[in-house]
Amino acid sequence: MKSGKMLLAAAGMLAAITATDNVAQASPAKPQTTASDAVPSVRSKVVPDKFKRRVVRFSTTEAPGTIIVDTNNKFLYYVEGPNRATRYGIGVGREGYGWSGVVNVGRMQEWPSWTPPAEMRVRERSAGHNLPLVQEGGPDNPLGARAMYLYKGGRDTIFRIHGTNQPWSIGLNMSSGCIRMMNQDVENLYSRASVGTKVVVIGPGNKQGDVQFEDRGMDIFRTIFGG
Repeated sequence: MKSGKMLLAAAGMLAAITATDNVAQASPAKPQTTASDAVPSVRSKVVPDKFKRRVVRFSTTEAPGTIIVDTNNKFLYYVEGPNRATRYGIGVGREGYGWSGVVNVGRMQEWPSWTPPAEMRVRERSAGHNLPLVQEGGPDNPLGARAMYLYKGGRDTIFRIHGTNQPWSIGLNMSSGCIRMMNQDVENLYSRASVGTKVVVIGPGNKQGDVQFEDRGMDIFRTIFGG
């Protein structure tokens, strides 16, 4: 009798989330707000439920421990094993700053300092914003609580997976190519990834090669019962 009640409860929860969790790899992303469109009302918005961390039923040819970044749908997946991944909502590069490829985590840092690239300082200065040469880590730092530095062939790509002090930007195209996560999510991913972790970024240019994956939505039983 107890197991029957648990299954009924699970079924009820599944019905409640189905409308917001039906994510298909084949579905094209809707146009997203860009940095220039981010008015104050957007900056104060609540992160939509679909971008909150959850375990999903996930099939892929990539090995467990791989990170797959779907920039079109604004999701990052940590592959856990057969038919299972943890999905996180992300913010990605604005128009003209998107990219794709296969890279690795080359370095990891808690509460990282931020060194804006020279070209970014020049670009922002022309817009009337003076960026520091280096900003020390902390709650006001744009890189948030954790950073994973992405390398290709042993060289820093200048792209990172990092936290953010702007959680309202999750789900939007606003960065200069880095992958933003909510601080609590990047802390969770940081605790599971390691230097050398493979990262597949799917985005403009199709330089990630032939990557097969399918997100079949929330794994309701593993979410409720664990395992």
